[in-house]
Amino acid sequence: MRRNILLMLKKHRDEFISGERISQELGISRTAVWKHINILREEGYEIESMPKNGYKLVSSPDILILEEIEEYLTTNFIGRNIYYFDSLDSTNTKAKEMAMDEEEGTVVVAEEQIKGKGRLGRNWVSPKGKGIWMSIILKPNMLPSEVAKLTLIGAAAVNKALEEMGIISYIKWPNDIVIQGKKVCGILTEMSCELNIINYVIMGIGINVNLLKEDFSQELVDKATSLKEITGRDLDRKRLLASVLNHFENLYLPFKQRGDISATIDISRGKSLLIGKEIRILRGNDEKIGRALDIDEQGGLIIEYKDGTREHIFSGEVSIRGLREYI
Repeated sequence: MRRNILLMLKKHRDEFISGERISQELGISRTAVWKHINILREEGYEIESMPKNGYKLVSSPDILILEEIEEYLTTNFIGRNIYYFDSLDSTNTKAKEMAMDEEEGTVVVAEEQIKGKGRLGRNWVSPKGKGIWMSIILKPNMLPSEVAKLTLIGAAAVNKALEEMGIISYIKWPNDIVIQGKKVCGILTEMSCELNIINYVIMGIGINVNLLKEDFSQELVDKATSLKEITGRDLDRKRLLASVLNHFENLYLPFKQRGDISATIDISRGKSLLIGKEIRILRGNDEKIGRALDIDEQGGLIIEYKDGTREHIFSGEVSIRGLREYI
């Protein structure tokens, strides 16, 4: 009921709407309307009230609940069911706990992560209210070997969403978004499968939106940054979250339905931070140096070594670094 009242206030944002009208349309008492209005105020909504005129929504809090992002959503199913948490150890961990009982496209969002993680178990800084920390539950009918391509789709979706907000970014194959040589977003894709049957895939996406330099540890300050540090302004997290989900569904559906990943490959090539560069390829304790030539039609990175041999490597097999720095 609280959600219905909020939607009515949003629909009539520039005018007062009477408590009597709300109670009649929703079939609840005036007292119940008043109680729900007070709950909304406690959640951070600024609602003006005036005798005989009713209530008017003045401003909304910067929180990533469905009611706050759905006006920007154009998706059919991605993000149409959102579980919002003030704090979690990890959105990926929570999503894995819920995945078997939830529909595809369900999103888990937290204002902060206490134990956020990236690839290879690395820590991910996730301060409260300053970023987008989310996980998408997917249930594609495909072979587990195809799942690595989903990471590329996630990276391409974030890249396009940032472009939509006027921010140019680049993709460090396969799972990082980089601006001015520093990481602003990381993607962690995990799956549960049995033989050749996928139970679910969890795609965790962490975006450093409005973090300040002091939010990063000394270890990370030279490797990571935020959109606010880049642009000098606060970014609208709600619009950005919705945009990522919109672009993700647009790129995911052709892949899920027809195995078509061509649009994602085009984005990954056009915005690649690696193609044409000398890079280090790390497999455990083994390290090789080669030149990134291209991204193939299956999403693999084509590497040429000094002896002229070439190799196609895939997401999850390796870590990629620059010769002397992060990239």
